Amino acid sequence: MKASHTRGAVSVRFDDPGLVSHAGLVAVMRLAEDAGLSDLAGELVRLGGPVGANAGAKISTIVAGMAAGADSISDLDLVRHGGMAGLFTGIRAPSTVGTFLRWFSMGHVAQLEKLSARLLARLAELTPLLAGADRLGLLDLDSKISQVYGRGKDGAAFGYTGVLGLNTLAAALTTAAGRPVIVATRLRGGNADTRRAVSSLARRALGTARAAGATGPLLVRGDSGFYVGELITMLAREGVWFSITAPQHSAIRTAIDAITEHAWQQHTYRDPVLDPHTGQLIHTAQIAETSHTAFTNPTVNPGQKTTARLLVRRTRITTRDEQGELFPARRYHAVSTNLPPTTTKPATTRPDTTRPATTRPATTRPDTTEPDTAGFDTATAWRLHDQRSGAIEHVFAELAAGPLAHFPSGLFAANAAWLSLAALTHNLLRATATLAGPTHARTRLTTLRRRLITIAARVTRTARHITLRLPQDWPWATDFTQLFTTIHAPPHPA
Repeated sequence: MKASHTRGAVSVRFDDPGLVSHAGLVAVMRLAEDAGLSDLAGELVRLGGPVGANAGAKISTIVAGMAAGADSISDLDLVRHGGMAGLFTGIRAPSTVGTFLRWFSMGHVAQLEKLSARLLARLAELTPLLAGADRLGLLDLDSKISQVYGRGKDGAAFGYTGVLGLNTLAAALTTAAGRPVIVATRLRGGNADTRRAVSSLARRALGTARAAGATGPLLVRGDSGFYVGELITMLAREGVWFSITAPQHSAIRTAIDAITEHAWQQHTYRDPVLDPHTGQLIHTAQIAETSHTAFTNPTVNPGQKTTARLLVRRTRITTRDEQGELFPARRYHAVSTNLPPTTTKPATTRPDTTRPATTRPATTRPDTTEPDTAGFDTATAWRLHDQRSGAIEHVFAELAAGPLAHFPSGLFAANAAWLSLAALTHNLLRATATLAGPTHARTRLTTLRRRLITIAARVTRTARHITLRLPQDWPWATDFTQLFTTIHAPPHPA
């Protein structure tokens, strides 16, 4: 593709008041209005003083900017150009919004979390955002350190990754039919222990998930950083299932060593997983299970003694030195879960014929999307846990590619508020995507922005009717039209 003109035959002029660069915001913010974003913000977020006035307009401005791709306070100015004032009212300047955010305390951030939870419940009513949540919901816990620059940021510290950053703790809810949505967030100092405040966040996440329609069984998943007696016993009391990676301490190793050789069964991955130690893809492994009682020390873990299934995966270590392999060496990975076992006869076991990690098997085992919740055999329970990292890492990647490319303020509470609003915007965009057809319902948010939000349009008016004139031959015009007409359909008669 080449330019159709010479250098001297083209010029630029920013002088058209009827153009907008993000026409897709019309549909996004209409859905936010239908869900009551501005009204809920005015009701729930009360900062006090002149700075806290018109919280609904200021929060809506932030959400609109984040939906369009803003990752800093100054970037919010992109909603104040051309014909935007003819499409929206109540747009606030970045300086006004920045002052608003800097006024936040952690108590006000809790108000934002309540707003996000209420809005998610309304979005779930208006769209198929959480379709299937009444059958099985998967609630994932994870934390991530986001690198920051400058020691002047409150809470910035060097954590286990060795970089200066802030620690984000999040819970994401996924169903078999949809993409993950964020049900709870918490910003922590960069050197915070992974386990800190996880039980209270999980409890809040469960309440939000239930209010949003996750009335069926819930499975809470996490890595070994969340193998905490307080969390696991709380989940058991709440009547939900858990699937938490167990650290390889001596009691776990003893339980693994007690598994008999004939108990191991072959397990083939439909999608190979990466071995973090060798960097190789694992296509086949062996799995088995036993039971294990954890948190038995009454002094360290009072009232937290828990007996659960212990799922174990073992893989062959295929690296060799000049001496060769003296005896088979294996790496083990264990998961503690209270998923109910299946009542059907277990699969016939086979001897250890695990292929090297670099060899793809000829056939793969069928993998159902939504398992039978009456019982879970070893392979199904393991597969459910394996899917955890893909879901929660997908959420962190979406946030990092959007509003959380960096934390914009030097104040900790302002950054916590920014995180909460980023999660709210993520859920709003996921709900918007479900109305644009099956293709965009599961696409990445960066793709959604590029195709359906960041579209140039000319705003025209005829007989008090506004028309958006969009580019001819836009490849995703059909999906954009479906989204626009669905959201702007007249309300049903009472």
